[in-house]
Amino acid sequence: MFGVLVVRKPDGTFGVLRAFSAMLAGRWDVPGFVPPIFDREARARVEPVADATVKSLMARAEAWSTSEELRRLREDDDARQSREATEREAMRLRHDARRRQRHERRAAILAMPLRTGSLGEEPQSPQASPPSALTDAERAQALHALDQESRGDKAEKRRWDAAQEEARRILAPARAKAERRVRALDRLRRIVSRGFMKQFHDTYAITNARGETRPLRSLYGGAEPPSGAGDCAGAKLLAHAFAHGLQPVALAEFWWGTPPASGGRIQGAFYPACRDKCGPLLPFMLEGLEVSAPRLFVPPPAPTPELSIVFEDAWLVVIDKPCGLLSVPGREASLLDSVLTRLRARYPHATGPLLAHRLDLDTSGLLVAALDSRTHASLQRQFLHRDVAKRYVALIDGPVRGDAGTITLPLRVDLDDRPRQIVDPVHGKPAVTDWEVLHRAASHTRVAFHPRTGRTHQLRVHAAHPQGLGAPIVGDPLYGHAGLRLHLHAETLSFVHPATGQRVSFTRAAPF
Repeated sequence: MFGVLVVRKPDGTFGVLRAFSAMLAGRWDVPGFVPPIFDREARARVEPVADATVKSLMARAEAWSTSEELRRLREDDDARQSREATEREAMRLRHDARRRQRHERRAAILAMPLRTGSLGEEPQSPQASPPSALTDAERAQALHALDQESRGDKAEKRRWDAAQEEARRILAPARAKAERRVRALDRLRRIVSRGFMKQFHDTYAITNARGETRPLRSLYGGAEPPSGAGDCAGAKLLAHAFAHGLQPVALAEFWWGTPPASGGRIQGAFYPACRDKCGPLLPFMLEGLEVSAPRLFVPPPAPTPELSIVFEDAWLVVIDKPCGLLSVPGREASLLDSVLTRLRARYPHATGPLLAHRLDLDTSGLLVAALDSRTHASLQRQFLHRDVAKRYVALIDGPVRGDAGTITLPLRVDLDDRPRQIVDPVHGKPAVTDWEVLHRAASHTRVAFHPRTGRTHQLRVHAAHPQGLGAPIVGDPLYGHAGLRLHLHAETLSFVHPATGQRVSFTRAAPF
């Protein structure tokens, strides 16, 4: 992030300060940009020791995690597990086959008629050709032989389990001990790093517009400041202005360069200060300045007083929602107008939650609502099981590589900048979008989206992210550049009618 601060000089003239967040090209100091806030001498006493200690711990962890001993232990234990799984499955199949054979033989023995044995007659061996009839003694002997075979399989299983347990007793603990050492070294590195981070934070003294100064760590309510606290462009700019008697007038921060891996930033777009680092810091720094009140969201004028009804019957209604109308009302009085509010006024006797899904304020297109609870539950199940087919049309702000494809980028909310969503391979929820190019023009590309999942802002993030289409939707104020409207429209909606059981489809062409 880069920042620009307009300042008023003591002589009444205006000037401009520039800053970047953290380091630029590995440097804290770059000509033309304000310096960092920390005390250089204090940091110089901590940094060499911290770097050497942390690098040493990292080297130890790396050396042990890639050591020949650990590699051999892992390979030997993996081979043991693979061999154990193979042998276990082979034994299971062998015993299952024997069990089926015994069941068949047992049934055949029990089905044979009984005969009376002659005095002194020896019982036939169970391996001999089966007789047409058996004496009680022969049947008992045959059934006993089958039981013995079953006991033999169980004994084989016990001997095999004991052998595997012995192998595990030798290999598994050695591997577990070696891997615990890797984790212990990593924990030690994190503990040491947190200790040094406290020392780094103690090199920051934060001053506000009144000239009051407080230690950085005291501004975070007893919690430890996050890494990078005090290094954002906005904080640097204000600190430099206060230190040189300059009056801040206007501040703006924007992204420049390659988008981050998580997405959510586009070159040339302006963004608010981050919440985790600057949220506790900037309010203190701004004390003593006349600051404009936060800009509250104000919805645009209602596009139309009436809902555009595409279809309605006794069970459901399909609406063509205009851009600029909320799907559900907000918490503030100015945000009460919505599709849901208008539906309740139009259908006062309807029961249940009505809307089966939602569209963003800036997205136009088809919405389905249920007029009774049973219909709503059926529609919800179809959305849950992904039985509802949806097609969106969008204008992409730039060229798109390829003609069709699938985007699989997991998403979660940006905790520092709600409601913006970001890509997070670890904590994000799966999000899948099929897409195809419909038309190419000089400055934009018309694309059809077929979302398989319904994450918040899914199509907008998948379009803007470098691993998605690589360009935002035209008019997107969150992930691109604001315009007259977001050029995203839910064009087609198809589902099974809960009452008739017939599949129904509805289409409304995009108004752009």
